[in-house]
Amino acid sequence: MSALTNTIEIDRPPDEVFAYASDPLHFPEWQPDVLEVHFEGAGGGEVGSRFTTTRRIGPDEYTMTQEITEVEPSHRFAAQGVDGPIRPHASIDVEPLDGGARSRVTFELDFEGEGFGKAFVPAVRELAARGAPASYRRLKERLEARG
Repeated sequence: MSALTNTIEIDRPPDEVFAYASDPLHFPEWQPDVLEVHFEGAGGGEVGSRFTTTRRIGPDEYTMTQEITEVEPSHRFAAQGVDGPIRPHASIDVEPLDGGARSRVTFELDFEGEGFGKAFVPAVRELAARGAPASYRRLKERLEARG
């Protein structure tokens, strides 16, 4: 299966969009299922940093660790799950529009199952396909309200 892909346009400059959208500590502000995020150790947002995310999926809470795999400031951010039965792979690409006054943001999200998690990947993909667009709209609203 191919990754879930969504694109939105945000009326804010790429630097601002990237700084906010790629900072895991801001995820709870625009992703309603994210309850909390913590970086492991003294890491920040650089490649190799790991962060732990607690999400509510249905009535349950799940905690997973992700590692940042790519950072191209103002342009690309990617992270992947490193533990648990279902491991997300996510990326954010930001492109300038209108001479840098606005941004086009493309999100890609996919999942890999480990062990018994393989059986649940289709259901998780379906949940993400339904819920992710609302998160992206919320991101757009939050950023544009700052202007």
